[in-house]
Amino acid sequence: MSHIPCYTQCVTTRKELWKPKVGTPWQIVLSEVIKIPKGGAKNLKPNVPIYDVDLFENSKETFDALHKAGKHVICYFSAGSWENWRDDRKSFQKKDLGKTLSGWPDEKYVNINSPSVRAIMAKRIKLAAEKGCDAIDPDNLDGYQADNGLGLTEADTISYVKFLSKEAAKYRMTTGMKNGGSITKQVLPYVGFCINESCIQYSECDLYAPYIKAGKPVFNIEYPAGAPKVKAADKKRICSVTGAANGSKGFSKVIKKMNLDSWVMYC
Repeated sequence: MSHIPCYTQCVTTRKELWKPKVGTPWQIVLSEVIKIPKGGAKNLKPNVPIYDVDLFENSKETFDALHKAGKHVICYFSAGSWENWRDDRKSFQKKDLGKTLSGWPDEKYVNINSPSVRAIMAKRIKLAAEKGCDAIDPDNLDGYQADNGLGLTEADTISYVKFLSKEAAKYRMTTGMKNGGSITKQVLPYVGFCINESCIQYSECDLYAPYIKAGKPVFNIEYPAGAPKVKAADKKRICSVTGAANGSKGFSKVIKKMNLDSWVMYC
């Protein structure tokens, strides 16, 4: 009997690309492993339809349990940085590593134009398919905005998003954009949603409003100072759609601590 490649098997589990709806509540947990409670994921708190979780740290059994409870799973991995704790860290070539990310001493920008880097990411996307992810959340796509040490540009990121989206589509997984508000219009046709961090804090949510107009959700994360003790004024500002939050109407907002553990506050 001939060996059937995983992508053929995986595709059969997804009849079509998942298209999340605007305004759907969600949760994101990256610094903890999701623990399925007794009785199944239907008893998981918060009981929201979408969970964004770390691709590597969580098991296929966890994703299966989430699916059994009717939830969709977005799988997080860093597509734009090298992380010194990942199992595949030695697969990266030294020449493809740039400067250290500001505030994240264990990560370096990667050359997203490199065939080697893209091959690594293709393997990560295949792993996401094997584990049963419905979508991918490729982080650090906005390296062009930072002192990355590799000369990365907006055009490089647009090309990279097209590549990631095409790879994920092989397995009928949806690709999400991460931040990158300056190239929203260019990447919008290739992604099913956007995950944004801190657009209210920086008064730039209008950059992401085109997703909503196109019927694609914006999953917004805000990190107010002092969380989990959030001042009433900060919550009001985040939950508004005017002032600093202008342009955020229809966004699926979560208030989180910077470490993205299981604590969450909703509007």
